[in-house]
Amino acid sequence: MIKRIAVLLLCGVVLSGCGTITLNAAMSNWVKQSNFPSALQTLVHDGKNTLKDLGNPALGVNDLHTVCGVFLTDVESANASLPTPDSQSTNLLSSAYTNLGGAANQCYKAGTDPQLRAAAAALLTKGLATLSAGSIRITVATGKLP
Repeated sequence: MIKRIAVLLLCGVVLSGCGTITLNAAMSNWVKQSNFPSALQTLVHDGKNTLKDLGNPALGVNDLHTVCGVFLTDVESANASLPTPDSQSTNLLSSAYTNLGGAANQCYKAGTDPQLRAAAAALLTKGLATLSAGSIRITVATGKLP
């Protein structure tokens, strides 16, 4: 009887080690599979361009629609890779993508109205800041820069 219990306990200990993965390894896999570094670079680059264009009163509505539409597509593409294996990273990135997507939609609706453009720019700035915080969290979770 004691032998059976010892064998069952040993099997339980052995099986509990099967299939476990560290947060570091899980996040590293997610970063690679989601192509997060490329998505991050694209969002930051296009976000900066969108901010510049929102501040340009000479930019026509059609051109602004194109810029905002492309940016929204980038945000939606990045958002599709959520969730991450880390809840903190997921929460930060989700918040960032929500703000960035909202900014892209506000940008599209802003037209030539300077107040609407400023509101879109403010939300975009908030989204980029939260994206930066998410990237920092991913760096902490993986132990390396994305």
